[in-house]
Amino acid sequence: MSLLRVEGLHKSFGGVKAVQGVSLAVAAGELLALIGPNGAGKSTCFNMLNGQIRPDAGRVTLAGQDITGLAPRAIWRLGVGRTFQITATFASLSVLENVQMALLSHQRRLMRLWAPLSAEDPTPALALLERLGMAEQAARPCGVLAYGDLKRVELAIALANNPRLLLMDEPTAGMAPAERVALMALTARIARESGIAVLFTEHDMDVVFTHADRLLVLDRGRMLAEGSPEDVRANPAVREVYLGHEGRH
Repeated sequence: MSLLRVEGLHKSFGGVKAVQGVSLAVAAGELLALIGPNGAGKSTCFNMLNGQIRPDAGRVTLAGQDITGLAPRAIWRLGVGRTFQITATFASLSVLENVQMALLSHQRRLMRLWAPLSAEDPTPALALLERLGMAEQAARPCGVLAYGDLKRVELAIALANNPRLLLMDEPTAGMAPAERVALMALTARIARESGIAVLFTEHDMDVVFTHADRLLVLDRGRMLAEGSPEDVRANPAVREVYLGHEGRH
């Protein structure tokens, strides 16, 4: 059964048809990669799913509940986490404090921030960081972390609200090749262990074909192909417009 179901999304900006009839479904524990050349409509799709943009037409359901056009905060409360292409953490706060902030928000306790974060029980945040391999850096300010470690902190923050669905926009952007592989392998393991559905965009085709269970290819706002990594790699239309004649990006 699909956790996320998208039916016939459309969005235009003036005379530009950014998304035209996109439909997709993601099951719990599944990783679906949304790929396509620049301008294909990937970011617009993400922003409609996350509530930042209201679709002109179409429907988005999460576990059977219609979430079309809800505000981002409401969608987050329903169990949708998101990471962004450019990381956004509080540089002056420690790794632990950044995750504690996310946990307090999930628990609707941000009004208690007049009290020092050191007064909070660190156990839940440390457990998340342990899962992400960041517990040893819990006391370090985020502003001094290597970029790959910042991406792990961002993932911990996204997991703080126990999401059923995780939207990841270019999760490995700016990372070294080895870091990309490690981050997506970790994401895949957590998703499958916890039954989290993951929809992600990515330009690194090695990451996509190694970790995605299925791929959906967009071209100029339309669905070009959908299927297993093997089927998409062999699709002549995909090879022509995106992967190149040798099946490589």
